[in-house]
Amino acid sequence: MKPFQTKPHTLDIQDLLEELNTSDQGLSPADVQEKQKVFGKNEIPDQAGRPLWKIILKQFTNLMVYILLLAAAISYFTEHYLDVYVILGIILINAVIGFVQEYKAEGAVAALRSLLVPKCKVVREGELQTIDSKELVPGDLIALEEGDIIPADARVWLFKNARTTEASLTGEALPVQKTNKKLPENISLGEKTNMVWKSTYLASGSVRAIVTGTGLRTQIGDIASSLKTITPKKTNFQIKTDQLAKQMAYIAISSAILLFLAGYFFLEVEVSEVLLISIAALVSAIPEGLPAVLSIVLAVGSYRMSHKNAIIREISATESLGSVSTIITDKTGTLTQNTMTIKKIWIPGVEEAEVTGEGWESKGDLLAKNEDVKSFYKLFEIAAHCHQTAVSKKESGQYQVTGDPTEAAFLVLANKVGQKKQLPIKEDIAFDAELKYRSTIVEKNGTETRFIIGAPEAILAKCNSFHDSWGSLQKLNDITIKPIQDKFEKWSKESFRVLAMAQQSEHLNQDHHNNFEFVGLAGMLDPPRPGVLEAVNSCHQAGIRVIMATGDHSATALAIGKKVGIVLPGREKVYTDTELQQMDEEQLDKAVMEADVFSRLSPIMKLKIAQSLQKQGELIAMTGDGVNDAPALKQANVGVSMGIMGTDVARDASVMVLADDNFSTIVHAIEQGRIVFNNARRTSFYLVTTSLAEIFTLISAVSLGLSMPLTATQILWINLVTDGLCDKALATEKGQGNELTSPPINPKENILSKRIFPLLVINILLMTGLAITAFKWYLPEGIEKARTIVFIVMSFSQLFNVFNMRNLRGSTFKIGLFSNKWVNLAFLLSVLIQILIIQTPVLSQLFDFRPVRAVEFILWASLGSMTFWVVETYKLIQIKK
Repeated sequence: MKPFQTKPHTLDIQDLLEELNTSDQGLSPADVQEKQKVFGKNEIPDQAGRPLWKIILKQFTNLMVYILLLAAAISYFTEHYLDVYVILGIILINAVIGFVQEYKAEGAVAALRSLLVPKCKVVREGELQTIDSKELVPGDLIALEEGDIIPADARVWLFKNARTTEASLTGEALPVQKTNKKLPENISLGEKTNMVWKSTYLASGSVRAIVTGTGLRTQIGDIASSLKTITPKKTNFQIKTDQLAKQMAYIAISSAILLFLAGYFFLEVEVSEVLLISIAALVSAIPEGLPAVLSIVLAVGSYRMSHKNAIIREISATESLGSVSTIITDKTGTLTQNTMTIKKIWIPGVEEAEVTGEGWESKGDLLAKNEDVKSFYKLFEIAAHCHQTAVSKKESGQYQVTGDPTEAAFLVLANKVGQKKQLPIKEDIAFDAELKYRSTIVEKNGTETRFIIGAPEAILAKCNSFHDSWGSLQKLNDITIKPIQDKFEKWSKESFRVLAMAQQSEHLNQDHHNNFEFVGLAGMLDPPRPGVLEAVNSCHQAGIRVIMATGDHSATALAIGKKVGIVLPGREKVYTDTELQQMDEEQLDKAVMEADVFSRLSPIMKLKIAQSLQKQGELIAMTGDGVNDAPALKQANVGVSMGIMGTDVARDASVMVLADDNFSTIVHAIEQGRIVFNNARRTSFYLVTTSLAEIFTLISAVSLGLSMPLTATQILWINLVTDGLCDKALATEKGQGNELTSPPINPKENILSKRIFPLLVINILLMTGLAITAFKWYLPEGIEKARTIVFIVMSFSQLFNVFNMRNLRGSTFKIGLFSNKWVNLAFLLSVLIQILIIQTPVLSQLFDFRPVRAVEFILWASLGSMTFWVVETYKLIQIKK
């Protein structure tokens, strides 16, 4: 038996039954057993996560760690055990930080599997049975009722008023009416109305359907397969820090080799001493605290984002937000609220009235003239009774809708105006796809009255009267119907979904649906989320392009795109999935760059759009909430999912979750992302400056035939303690207010750029010059005393340099010299530590220091402040230019 290949939506029912080797009596146990051998179970296999030992091992497999281990080994063999313990401690701390970051489960496929329903109803050998859904095979006949989650992809066979909610898979906000007629081959997923899809659910009616796909051979299975084929990529930040680590490693290795060769062959230094020089070079050239402080920079940014409702799941993605140049966003539930809200109502002879309030909350006002309010009474009465829904508020504060969301919108309208369901209901008739309306029969004033809500064209065809503004009953003819039709057309062009309301007090026989009395029109929208327009405008101001990629209709998508500011003048083009499928790669790349709205998209096409943009150099953030968004969320540089309306699949495939489902939260996150990059640059530059100054000091000393001006242990102390407080304080800088008026950070821009090279040179020359001068000055008093003074000079030069680093673009005085309390505190604490370690006998002996007179300490510490004054002078000169 071969797997089913034919597209089931294109076949007649009888042809489909034959293709699947089944009948209207269902399959036999033997048939099921045979098919399970071919198709397997109706489940999505678990994706094995990385073993714990691999995550641990990864923390010790990088160039920086290798160099530190080499330094530790050399220190051990030369019996410098304190250096060994310090270096191994550094490696362990960095490994713990890295492990905590990476110990995150890849749960997207597991979440997909959890969407499967455990039980379902199936017809086998003519009998209706309840079985585990994983036992379904193609050819099974399943029975579905209102509220059932659909257990497999299936072709509709028999149906009654069947509508499914498919927003999580297709992006379609409204329930989809189902049919059993065969359809053309080349249509989008949302247009295959004779199919039902696994993990969606039946909003109303009932269905008998023929299973056509199970397990990985379903639409949701395709998504699972796509997720497994997308290889996790390094984030933009990881690439940059890897590059920085390589640069520092090359400097460390080359410096150590250079000093070894110079000392051994040219200066004829003893092997043991030249090894010590090499160790010192390795230690000085490596900013040991860099991995830890970069993690802290990311953690601070992530913490700040969480206070703005942006939850970062992958901490290294925090900085990547600063480089985002394009946001691909879904419409339903992302830009809009995924709620049908009645915004306008109208009755003949009265001005249209607006209804305030958003979503399912029954709070809002009717904006109408006082004399017109009573005229809407019949319309409100119909809204209160003609539905079969309920809206409840959960403990979490979210609303849950039972029944059809469109009908629920009328219940909310009635609640807003205080209209209750007071009349006895005799009969409720669900929406009929052929009649295109639903109705409810109530007892009113001792007689039975039918309330009707449905498509305007269908209802108007059966209406013969209406009440005018004076309350008089008028005949509906070609002239009097014109204002109604004009209002309907006007609202439709404004992207409203328009429904008509009518009543019938005579001829209530169901076979005679005529003689309706037209009551009015209601216009509903899935309204944009508050603040979306401002957020999109902020994106444009920040140089970020916003694209809408949705499963909804083209006209609706375009209208919403214009309303929220995505569609700019001259860029009104909308491409559908069908149009994009017919393009070659070059045409697709062009279409992706010239249009800002894409509609009726399949999951695979969303993925292709994301890949096309990345290929053309864009760093993209993809937002979404549905299962259909998961592949593109995982492919994107920054996948952003919705925390409230989003599915588990979308959340697990993303690196950032919006706790409030608000698109504008992304703008705050991008602002923080740019601050994170700048803070990463500040802290990295600060640490690298010290490391390079130390290595240049060592090289200068050896070149002049001098002894080593600092021991390896003393260098480690400067790098870990002196720098270790101030660099972390720099990680708390809050930005300078211009982050959202600047273009996105170039993804290829390294942390250490050419623009800050002059500052690096000035600092290195000053620190090296001061250190060598102090060393030569004090050598006659002993090597230990000279090293103590060099330690003071190097420490304070770097401590004062922290104030320079607060503003790399201009003078620190511009942002306030003492405006960051954490930097001030770190500076004072570091000064206190330096005094204690040099002046306390126990500590000074540990590091081989000698006592220093107060006047000497103050003098050389003050000379260390030259790094601040000289660099600030250079900044002022550059600004004036």
